[in-house]
Amino acid sequence: MTATPALRVVSNAPTAKAVLSQGFDRLLALVDADMRATNQLIVDRMASKVPLIPQLAGYLIAAGGKRLRPLLTLASAQLCGYQGTRHHGLAACVEFIHTATLLHDDVVDESDLRRGQRSANAVFGNQASVLVGDFLFSRAFELMTADGSIEILRILSSAAKTIAEGEVMQLSVASSTKTTEADYLEVITGKTAALFAAACEVGAVVADQPEDAQEALRLFGLNLGIAFQLVDDVLDYSAVQAKLGKEVGNDFREGKMTLPVLLAYKRGSAEEKAFWQRTLEDKTFNEHDLDHAITLLQKHGTLAATIDRARQYGAAAQSALSHFPPSAVREAMLESVSFVIERDY
Repeated sequence: MTATPALRVVSNAPTAKAVLSQGFDRLLALVDADMRATNQLIVDRMASKVPLIPQLAGYLIAAGGKRLRPLLTLASAQLCGYQGTRHHGLAACVEFIHTATLLHDDVVDESDLRRGQRSANAVFGNQASVLVGDFLFSRAFELMTADGSIEILRILSSAAKTIAEGEVMQLSVASSTKTTEADYLEVITGKTAALFAAACEVGAVVADQPEDAQEALRLFGLNLGIAFQLVDDVLDYSAVQAKLGKEVGNDFREGKMTLPVLLAYKRGSAEEKAFWQRTLEDKTFNEHDLDHAITLLQKHGTLAATIDRARQYGAAAQSALSHFPPSAVREAMLESVSFVIERDY
């Protein structure tokens, strides 16, 4: 496939949220039949003779979410001209890996909310959440092996390993004001971007595309995943989240050293540094600390700086798609990058 010039990049100009949402909806529409088949497969594979397993897994999956990772697998396969059905199982596999990590993450983080409602561990308990997460990982590996491709098994199992490494690394650096930008980037690349990359790469593999096409889609997913996590880290301090009924400041209360905080610490006065050390490292809070944290982030412009960084990764993701000729699905994938970055939820 030949490269084409003049790809749009993520703009710094304000973009209407409705237009961005329409672009994302176009991508959903293009893979609608595949997504419905994937969703049915997800429901079927959640079945178990142990009633708590589908009950708990279904609770989390029914809570919503953009199904972005399986969507990327389906769109990538379509971009590569794939005509079969193997990508349904791979998209379901990607979603199971993601859902399993959410169950485990909420236990580790002691989170009570997920997507604006009580988390699965808050409803069913930590033990059940961990064990059902393990069940979903096993279902994911069943789907990988059923596909029969050693290369796909390598890609997805490697992603699962990298996610675990990213989560463990986050534990070791999360509350430390000595965390560097390189540390932070390594964490989010592992815990978030690795699955985005794998989700896209397997779409090319299942379509029997050459290595350069596989690499182009891997880079698209990797950069999109980093951008996605950067935006998530900004939204944790967003007033828009509160209007949507979602809890603000979870990362702050959990002591996570995300990029907005890392930059504010680096730019802050001695007094401000002492505030971050008390709240993040010592976990000593008062009722006004979150408001003060947001004030400091705004003072030093670190929320806007983090979004700018996300736009840079978004531009890199879009550039990776220059490997593929123009098509409706490529245009929709380009628009999805803008949606991911400019979203407010």
